[in-house]
Amino acid sequence: MNTGPAYERVSAADFIRGFASWRLHSARQPVVVTHHGKDAHVLISLDQYRRMGGAGDGPSASAQLAQSQILLLESVRDGLILIDRERRIAALNPAASDMVERAASSLIGQSLAAALPGIETSLIFHHIQRMIDHRERFSGDLPSLLRPGQWLHADLIPLPVGGAIILRDVSEAMAALEASDARAAALRALDTDGGIGRAAISLREAVEQANDTLAAMLGVSGEAIRRVKFSALLAVARRAQFSEALEDVLRAGRPVRIESDLVVRDGAIVPVTLSIAERRNAYFSDGAVVLVTRR
Repeated sequence: MNTGPAYERVSAADFIRGFASWRLHSARQPVVVTHHGKDAHVLISLDQYRRMGGAGDGPSASAQLAQSQILLLESVRDGLILIDRERRIAALNPAASDMVERAASSLIGQSLAAALPGIETSLIFHHIQRMIDHRERFSGDLPSLLRPGQWLHADLIPLPVGGAIILRDVSEAMAALEASDARAAALRALDTDGGIGRAAISLREAVEQANDTLAAMLGVSGEAIRRVKFSALLAVARRAQFSEALEDVLRAGRPVRIESDLVVRDGAIVPVTLSIAERRNAYFSDGAVVLVTRR
C-alpha cells in the first residue's frame, strides 16, 4: 500500500491550460505533471529548489559555506599547511606562504623537507610522522626553522588527506616570558642582598607590596604598611619632593633618583636614597617601584 505523500497530479495538457493556478499550488506543495498517465515532471517553488541545493539565482548554501571556509582560512593570521600521507604539501594559506617567504604555487606538490630545509632533524618532524602514521595530535612551542630567534606554536591535526600543520608566531610572548623571568630573578637577587628595600606602589602612592628589607628599615611588618601612602613613611619636609618626583616618573616614563629621609617606628630619621621607576602593563601605568638604600 502506498503511504507516501499524496502530491497533486495534473496532466501536461491541463497544466498548460491552467499554469497560473498550478504555479500557486506549487508554492504550497510540489505538483506532479503526468504524461500519458505516467509521472513525468515535478513543479516546486524556487525556495524549495534552493534548499535542495539548486543554483537558483545564486550559489547554494553548501557552496556558500565552502567558499566562506576558504575565505576564512585565507584571512587568518596563523600559517596553515596541508600535507598528504607522503608528506607533500597539498595546500597552504597566504600566512604560511609569508612565513616561508615563497609563493604558494612553488610549494604545492613539494615534499615538506624540501620546502622547510632542516625540518627532518627537528623535534616537530617526529610528531608530524606520528600524526600521519598514527593519527596523533600535537600542540607545543618550538624554535623556528625559518629565522633565528623566532619561536612558533605548532598544532598538528590529522585529516583524511593527511594532516594540517598550523603555525603561529609566538616570539613576542616568549620574549615577554623571558623578560618576566629576568625581572623575577632580579627581584630575588635584590631581596637576597638584604641591603635594598623595595616597595611597589599604586598611582596614588599606596604601598601594595614591600620586601622584608624595607620593613626591617622601618621597624614594622610588611603587612603593616600596606595601603599606606609611601610619602607618609618619609620625613614631612621630604614628602612634597617625593610626590613631585613620582609625578615626573609617571608623566615622562623615565626613572629618577632622589635623596630622602625615612621615619622609622621609634621616630628616628634614616637618610636614604630613593630610586623610582614606573610599572606599566600593556595598556596603562600600574604605578611605580621604589628602591630604598641607606646613605
